[in-house]
Amino acid sequence: MSTEHNWTTTPLTADLVRGVLDLERTAHGLLPHRLPARARAQYADGQLAMAESQPSGVRLVFRTRATVVELDALPTKRVYVGAPPRPDGVYDLLVDGRLTGRAAVTGGNTLTIDMMAGTAEQQPGPVGTLRFDGLPAVDKDVEIWLPHNETTELVALRTDSPVEPAPASGRKVWLHHGSSISHGSDAASPTTTWPALGASLGGVDLINLGLGGSALLDPFTARAMRDTPADLISVKLGINLVNTDVMRLRAFGPAVHGFLDTIRDGHPAAPLLVVSPLLCPIHEDTPGPSMPDLSALSAGRMSFRATGDPAETAAGKLTLNVIRDELARIVEQRAAEDPHLYYLDGRDLYGAADYAELPLPDGLHPDAAAHLRIGKRFARLAFGAEGPFADGSAGPQDCGEGH
Repeated sequence: MSTEHNWTTTPLTADLVRGVLDLERTAHGLLPHRLPARARAQYADGQLAMAESQPSGVRLVFRTRATVVELDALPTKRVYVGAPPRPDGVYDLLVDGRLTGRAAVTGGNTLTIDMMAGTAEQQPGPVGTLRFDGLPAVDKDVEIWLPHNETTELVALRTDSPVEPAPASGRKVWLHHGSSISHGSDAASPTTTWPALGASLGGVDLINLGLGGSALLDPFTARAMRDTPADLISVKLGINLVNTDVMRLRAFGPAVHGFLDTIRDGHPAAPLLVVSPLLCPIHEDTPGPSMPDLSALSAGRMSFRATGDPAETAAGKLTLNVIRDELARIVEQRAAEDPHLYYLDGRDLYGAADYAELPLPDGLHPDAAAHLRIGKRFARLAFGAEGPFADGSAGPQDCGEGH
């Protein structure tokens, strides 16, 4: 807590927070959620509970003349047994749309995860304070993007000048759902996850439902998307269905249809882009599940391996190539009656040549440099003049580049 005088403390309310579907009042303050309470009541999965409470794409947005901004927050920091320490979550400060500062909050709760034992234990910790100073003493729009990979309770907002909610941007809203890669995985900061970068380059406001380990065609996620106001919608499907090994081909096709049907119930004519998996060599033709590589873990690094047998695809086990073929077929079939449905092969965002240059460090997730590349490519392919998200574009059904 700062000891300086003449501070204005602004109540943390929903009109200051963007990119969320729900805000939970806690003993400390506000906890942003990326799934609504009704959805959260329909699962008992700790992985999803952790993922949806990590505020990827969530930001505080306000207008002020303040030169100093302080935010008290209670983060929950993850520790993986046997793995190297994770860096603190990063907060990005944007002033009138430009990145102006970057910082972290110390302290907070600690969640210790043992991936081999399947256990997680949380220890409480103290609230920390984030401070940005030296801001211009003029009216300006301020955005504080919360850490994309660190559960964050918002406790208090202080400034040296009054704050008011920022006016509506007038930009279209892009609603996106995907896996940990869409969540942000190993991006450098919240504004450099590939969806955040794509939204910035595309000139749209992002609602990111990228949920690490949890893009599993869950009906409650589809209903959340159905009920969320949006102009542009995308779903990136595949890798979690393979690396969790939760579904067979027989169930996959109808589940995709049902997921898309539910979205269409609320958004009958919005451009809807289905994106297949990025290249991931361990699962291109080998089913899951994925498991931590014990030899890598003993050496102090995180890596994953595929444990399925390629021969099992004959019995309906899913691989990334199987999923791409099925998604392309489903989109082609549905597009006959849905002119606003589009398909993008994920390898047009990250393919073999990219893997040779920027390999996946742990076998599953792209690094920070790859996130930048994916975001720029998505912006060009989706928001470009010929893309499905271009203004007034009827667009081609397949917006990829081919292989």
